[in-house]
Amino acid sequence: MKKREEMSYFHVIRVLVPDLLKSAPLWMAADCLGMLISSTCFAFATVMMQMLFDAVTNAAAARAITNALILTVAAAAGIQILNQLLNGICNFIASPTGRKITGVLHKEIHAKIAMLPALDFEDAEKLDCITKAEQGADSAKQFYHSISTILTFYLPYFIVLGIYLHSLRPLLLWSVVLIFAPIVISQIVRGAVFKKLVDEAAPLSRKLVYYEGEMFHRDYAKETRILGIFSYINKLHAQTLALFCSKKWKTARKAQFIELGLRLLTLAGYFGVLYLLFDSLMKSYITVGGFAAVFASLGTMFFFMDDAVGGYFGSMLEHSAALKNYIRFIELPEDNGKEVDMKLKTEISIENVSFVYPNTSSPALDNVSLTIHAGETIAFVGENGAGKTTLVRILTGILKPSSGTVKYDDYDTAQLSKKSLFAVSSGVFQKFQKYQMTLSDNISIADTSSAPDITKIDSVIEKSDIDVGDNFPEGIDTMLSREFDGIDLSGGQWQRVALARGLYKECSLIVLDEPTSAIDPIEETKLYRKFKEISVGKTAIIVTHRLASTKIADRIVVMKNGTIDEIGTHEELMNAGGHYAVMYNSQAKWYA
Repeated sequence: MKKREEMSYFHVIRVLVPDLLKSAPLWMAADCLGMLISSTCFAFATVMMQMLFDAVTNAAAARAITNALILTVAAAAGIQILNQLLNGICNFIASPTGRKITGVLHKEIHAKIAMLPALDFEDAEKLDCITKAEQGADSAKQFYHSISTILTFYLPYFIVLGIYLHSLRPLLLWSVVLIFAPIVISQIVRGAVFKKLVDEAAPLSRKLVYYEGEMFHRDYAKETRILGIFSYINKLHAQTLALFCSKKWKTARKAQFIELGLRLLTLAGYFGVLYLLFDSLMKSYITVGGFAAVFASLGTMFFFMDDAVGGYFGSMLEHSAALKNYIRFIELPEDNGKEVDMKLKTEISIENVSFVYPNTSSPALDNVSLTIHAGETIAFVGENGAGKTTLVRILTGILKPSSGTVKYDDYDTAQLSKKSLFAVSSGVFQKFQKYQMTLSDNISIADTSSAPDITKIDSVIEKSDIDVGDNFPEGIDTMLSREFDGIDLSGGQWQRVALARGLYKECSLIVLDEPTSAIDPIEETKLYRKFKEISVGKTAIIVTHRLASTKIADRIVVMKNGTIDEIGTHEELMNAGGHYAVMYNSQAKWYA
């Protein structure tokens, strides 16, 4: 990941601008054109003001209203009306442009997340990077608005105004510098201060979102209230929020003190401009009309300079810190590989595989070797933490081994794309999703490459023993969510829906990774027997720490401390009297 100190503002602009340009090209072109015309009109308003004052002075001296005066008044009024009209148009265009930019960048984040290695989601640093990237995407519209306003509004304004001041007296150009320099310095310092805040606040922001989910999500509602956990989580949320606000306040206070000191220099610059203006009038470098026009425009000039540098340039620097995090995320290495049309024909070969999770010292898997034959049903058993789920995640390609190889026939999974690997497999997992969709959509979501196949949906519903009768008022179109005027299901019903979803996808390998942990052992046995029936012809893997269902497996692999302790059929392992036999006998009372 690119280190912060190595990323320049030029790199931010070089990477970000192409994304911005393709997100809303027409809206951005209209926005920039409108601001450019508006900027020029504002600058020429000062020139028109001089012409108006000079025309009024001449008319007063001649004691007559001349055609020149009438035309000048009309032109001055027209340019003011045009300014207001353009300002309204620019404000109208800015909003949809910003929304379009934010939407496109969030879409980029979602696409990137899909390409990241699964191991990144076990790493707190990478999770913080995702949080910061989302903040950066939200900052992009402000960054665009800042840089486009500076380049197409304020910069042209000061260029035209600078030419005008130079035409009056070259020395007057220094007035722009006297105002500009202190404000720029203050914003550079302010940007550095807020850069630190973004880094410190990201983990706290992620904690706040987590605590809010625990307090208010329906999945936690019963436990947090019955056990009295809500008040404890609320306390943690309040403490984290207080720390977050404290850091933000300290940063803002520090930035304001720095800015206050530099604003005093800006004030000195203002008086310097007044001196130059009076000096120019007294030495006849400028007319009374020129003096009046520049003097009347000083307020606008100072406001624009302050808004350009103190507002938009400062905002650009402040948001660039978040945008650098977005770019770091976008530049994270992706989980790429070869695209192949693969079928599991002979075997899965696991050779000397070890795996270590981030920020841990002991391996979750240690030099594991195993061959699984196509069409075979394998059960992985062992206590919690034995390495069962980690091994399954590696052999299905979700994780890459820290060392060793996993091969599907002759294909090394480390060299294949996730799309190719996942096309081969399907599964039902311990933490399966309860999608707030219809029963039909909950099942067919497993394969979105084509339109839902109603015949196939009915088939897997039957195979999974889902009783679509009175329990589902609208049949397969019943909404499975009370939040959306539908129904909710029991744990066992949801597990059958998850099983149907796993079966809906055409695959060579199907995995059941402890999806029955929430139901009783008798119901679990029934479900596994059903699974054995419907997985005929497929390579099937069962992961469980409850052993009554392991008899259906062709072989049982006993995991212990990240290694394979025993392999055999149920009868072979019971006769061996090893770890499996001890576990089975200790659980036998559950199935009596």
